Amino acid sequence: MTQKLKKHRRSDKAGLPPGSLIHVGEKKMGDVALHLMRYGVDVLDERSLSDFHDYERKDSAGVIDWLDVVGLHEAPLIEEIGETFSIHPLVLEDILNTEQRPKTDEYEDFLYVVLKMLDIDEQTGDLTIEQVSFILKDNLVISFQERIGDVFEPVRERIRSTAGRFRRLGADYLLYALMDSVVDRYFVILERLGEQIEDTEDLLLAHPDQETVRSIYKMKRELLILRHAVWPLREAVNTIRKTESSLIQLQTRTYFGDLYDHVIQNIDTVENFRETVSGMLDLYLSSLSNRMNDVMKVLTVIATLFIPLTFIVGIYGMNFKYMPELEWKLGYPFVWVIMGFIAFAMIYLFKRKKWL
Repeated sequence: MTQKLKKHRRSDKAGLPPGSLIHVGEKKMGDVALHLMRYGVDVLDERSLSDFHDYERKDSAGVIDWLDVVGLHEAPLIEEIGETFSIHPLVLEDILNTEQRPKTDEYEDFLYVVLKMLDIDEQTGDLTIEQVSFILKDNLVISFQERIGDVFEPVRERIRSTAGRFRRLGADYLLYALMDSVVDRYFVILERLGEQIEDTEDLLLAHPDQETVRSIYKMKRELLILRHAVWPLREAVNTIRKTESSLIQLQTRTYFGDLYDHVIQNIDTVENFRETVSGMLDLYLSSLSNRMNDVMKVLTVIATLFIPLTFIVGIYGMNFKYMPELEWKLGYPFVWVIMGFIAFAMIYLFKRKKWL
């Protein structure tokens, strides 16, 4: 039996002063992992750090450091990183709070960006969400993740490759590439959701059942998660596009403009899918109502057929002493013929009126 990880809640910080460093969220891994990629045109140094003290900043022209911090539950380590790189305590507080909404904050010598990294669990098929924070300084990007496993491997491969222009560009381009990887993953998730919506629509029109309803509600919940991740990201990317900070070079603003367009596309797709899923739910309820109407129509026809038959049977069941038909030899079969004729006549009438 797996042990449930403790989740620290925002209420744990109630009454504490601003800048108090307490991890808010679920502890998603064991020890914090540190990974360094130092690169330039002719430089590449990639290694894991057993301790933060193993990191040594080298201010070399054209050399970029990407320090990836995986695991946010060790507040003292985050505080030490903040002191080393002169990161504002309020930013460190936001980094440790995994319930932040996507945003970009500008400070005197750095930019702080937070966004939601989404992925699909290949075993369960469920949507997973993780907060990722970035600090951009001169020739330095620090990323903070909740757990091992991310969408940044293509970026690492581009850095490892000597071909291309990645190594010739600055830390701001690295920030763009990391954010672009997250947004590209949104496209993959939305494409998969689109296929699920099409399959569910086919089932809905053919044989809707409770499993179909559960699938609709699951997609509705996942689209809500996507909406909360994508909508604020539009403003976060737009802030970087329009910032006057010297950390974002003019040529990189063009890339952030393209990233902004991708975010808008994601927003449009999410809204279209949400309308489609809501329509599917309405369609299911309408289909359920139609099926109920069909059942009630059949029951009503059966009840209507028996009204005149019950009337005839009731007459001959009154046990009066003088009823001429009781002594008639053909009375019994005659009543059956009359009842059958009435029944068939009513069925013919119902079919002609298209009630059946």
